[in-house]
Amino acid sequence: MGFGAVEALWRIGWGAVGVLLLLWAWRGLEWLWWRPRTLERALRAQGLRGTRYRFLYGDLKENARLIKEARAKLMPLSHDIVPRVAPLLHRVMKENGKISITWFGPVPRVTIMNPESVREVLSNKFGHFGKQKLSPLGRLLATGLVSYEGEKWAKHRRILNPAFHMERLKRMLPAFSACCRELVDRWEKSIDSLGYYELDVWPELQNFTGDVISRTAFGCSYEEGRQIFQLQAEQAELFIQAAQSVYIPGYRFLPTPMNNRRKEIDREVRALLRGIIEKRDQAIKMGKASNDDLLGLMMESNLKHFQEHGNFKNTVMTTDEVIEECKLFYFAGQETTSVLLTWTMVVLSMHPIWQLRAREEVLEFFGKNKPDFDGLSRLKIVTMVLYEVLRLYPPLILLTRRTYKTMKLGDITYPPGVLLSLPVIFIHHDPEFWGKDASEFNPERFVEGVSKASKDQMAFFPFGWGPRTCIGQNFALLEAKMGLSMILQHFSFELSPTYVHSPCTVITLQPQHGAQIRLHRL
Repeated sequence: MGFGAVEALWRIGWGAVGVLLLLWAWRGLEWLWWRPRTLERALRAQGLRGTRYRFLYGDLKENARLIKEARAKLMPLSHDIVPRVAPLLHRVMKENGKISITWFGPVPRVTIMNPESVREVLSNKFGHFGKQKLSPLGRLLATGLVSYEGEKWAKHRRILNPAFHMERLKRMLPAFSACCRELVDRWEKSIDSLGYYELDVWPELQNFTGDVISRTAFGCSYEEGRQIFQLQAEQAELFIQAAQSVYIPGYRFLPTPMNNRRKEIDREVRALLRGIIEKRDQAIKMGKASNDDLLGLMMESNLKHFQEHGNFKNTVMTTDEVIEECKLFYFAGQETTSVLLTWTMVVLSMHPIWQLRAREEVLEFFGKNKPDFDGLSRLKIVTMVLYEVLRLYPPLILLTRRTYKTMKLGDITYPPGVLLSLPVIFIHHDPEFWGKDASEFNPERFVEGVSKASKDQMAFFPFGWGPRTCIGQNFALLEAKMGLSMILQHFSFELSPTYVHSPCTVITLQPQHGAQIRLHRL
C-alpha cells in the first residue's frame, strides 16, 4: 500500500472521528440547551411561572445550597416541616403559585397540587405518564417492580401480588413478633437504676426493620439476609452522594474509588442472593421448601405461572429479575417502616395524651400478651395515629412521573419530556384540603377512615395511588402496628433533652440528628 493510500485512510479515519465528535456535540447541545429552552417556552406560553433554566445544573446547585442552609438552622418542635425539608420548592411555590416550574438539571419539573390531577397521573390510564428512568448508578441500588413499565411491570406485579395478600402476611407475624421481642428485651435490659434508658431509636429501628425483612424475605437464610441488608445500606449511601449532581453519561465506567466500591457491592449482593435462590430452587425440586417467606412465595407464584403458561412471551421471572426484586425488598421494606416507627415515637413523645390513648387501646386488646393478627386489625386509635404520622411525615416527600406523549392535565398541555412533581408532603400539609390545623398532629381527622379525612377530596398519598400503589403497603402497616404495640406494652417514652427536631430528606424523610428518646419501663 502506497504512502498516498495510507494518508487517505488516515484522513477518512480522522474525518469519521470528527463527524462522531460533531454528532456528540450536537446531541449534547440539544439535550442541555435547545430542548430545555423549547420546553420552557411551551410551558410559559400557557401562563406557568417558576425558575429560569440555568445551563446543565438547572436548580440542583441552588437546591443543594438551600438544603444545606436549612439543615444548619435549628427548628422548633413543630410539625410545620415543609420549609425545612423542601426549601426550594416551598419558595418557588410561594412566589409563583401551586403549579410552578423548577429544573432537575436540564429537565423542567412542574408541581401538580390538585389531588384529582395527582390521581389521574398515578392512575396512568392511557400510558402517557411513566416513571422517571433511573440512572445507571440508581439501578445498582435496586430496580424491580418500582421502576418497571408496561408489560414487564404487569408481569412482575402479577407474580408478586400473591406474596402480599393479607392471608399470606399472617404467616409472617411470628417473624415480626420475634424481632419485636428481641428489640424490647434488649431495651428492657438497658434500663438502669435511674429507671429509664436514653437512646437514639433511629438506628435501633433501622436494625429492627432490617431484621424483619431478613427473616420474612429469606426465612432460614436470615444471617445471609442480614449481610445483604448491610451491603444495600452502603450502596444507598453511595447513591445519595451521586444524586447531588447531574449524571454524566459514561461516568460509571471511570475507575474511581466510589465507582469501584459500587460495583463490588453489586457483585457481592448478587452472589449472595443467587446462592440463596439456587438453594431454595433445589429445595423446591426436592419438595422441602418453605413458602412462608417472601422469597418462597415469589418462587412458588413464579413456578405456578410457568406451569400454567410456560414461558410464553416471557411470562415468568428470570433469576436475575428475582434478584432485583429481592434487592428492592430490602431497600423499600426496611426504609419505609423504620422511618414510620421513628417519627411515630418522636410524635407520641411530643403528644403524651395520644401516647396514653394508644397504650390503653393496646393493653385493652392484648394486655401483656403477644399481639395477634385479629387484634392488630381492629386497633382503631393506633391506626389513626399511624395515618396522621404518615400524613405529617410521609416516607417519600414527593413522587415523580414523566410525560412521554403530549398530555393535557387540567388547563395545561404538557409536551413530552416534562417531569411532573407530585409533592406528597405539600398536599398533606395544605390547609385547603386539611383545614387550618393542617400542620398540627390531630389523629381524630382519621376517625371515619382515610376517605373522609380531608375536605371533600382524597388528599392522602403516603403509598402512592392507583394500580401502582406500593405493593408492600399492608406489610409495612402490619409490621408498624406490631412494633408500636409491643413498644407501648412495655414502655412509656419521652424526648431526651438532647433531641434536636431535624427532619431531612435522604431518599426517605429521616431525622438528621437522630431521634433521642428516654424509655421508662411500665
